[in-house]
Amino acid sequence: MSVVYDPTTLPVDDNVNAYTFCVELKGSQWFLQKGKMIAYYGAIDFNGVGHGRLDRLVRSSFHSPLHAGDWVVAEGSGKMLLADRAFDVNSYDLDDGNLTIRSGNLLAFQPSLALKQSIVPGFLTLIGTGKFVAASNGPVVFMEPPVRVDPQALVGWADCPSPCHHYDHGYLTGVMGGLRAMTGLGGASGEEHQFEFVGAGTVLLQSSEALMAEQATGAVPQEPGVPGGAGGSAGHGAHAGAPRLPGQLGDLQRRFGL
Repeated sequence: MSVVYDPTTLPVDDNVNAYTFCVELKGSQWFLQKGKMIAYYGAIDFNGVGHGRLDRLVRSSFHSPLHAGDWVVAEGSGKMLLADRAFDVNSYDLDDGNLTIRSGNLLAFQPSLALKQSIVPGFLTLIGTGKFVAASNGPVVFMEPPVRVDPQALVGWADCPSPCHHYDHGYLTGVMGGLRAMTGLGGASGEEHQFEFVGAGTVLLQSSEALMAEQATGAVPQEPGVPGGAGGSAGHGAHAGAPRLPGQLGDLQRRFGL
């Protein structure tokens, strides 16, 4: 028999199941990627990170202008359910740590963590102490360097240097391999091209070589019966063909295996 939840029976800052996480707000704030909240109880407001009243919070905790359009601040009191297209969802705690993660995999984080733009395209870095919620295509596996990993399986890395590219010798001798080696763009399998990690730290891998499909954050699905979707009236769906914002470059980066 299915479990029916209410505000008193939902967990506090924990998983409801493998695909849904519940965040409790008690007059507090969380940064939230657009499109990842599926339901909430209570009095919770959602404001863009450019909202004037939130300037002080953004100044101290959000330092990634390219992704500013993809995030909101949730604040108030209540319980908020987070999910991402039935991918595995889990929370992680940083204790005076430094973690870099694929921008599309990060769902939410506490303002006690500072978000910065990684030098590696398509990734963001969290610094400090606090909790964050992330999704993955399959359960996450933690590995200790030195290790070489398939670029498509990489979720992120903590407290260790950024990776470098490693190419198989046979791959380098081919024409396409040489081109990709010079440009740094991916596109080959993990058996030919890997990310190499050295030094101390932890590498996070998803148990799949298939990247989470990119989705325009906050977009209304183009489906019949969805307000603003296909066949609906003009609304959010009318922007489906609009140029992508700088903070939504993840699909291009992922296409190149970055």
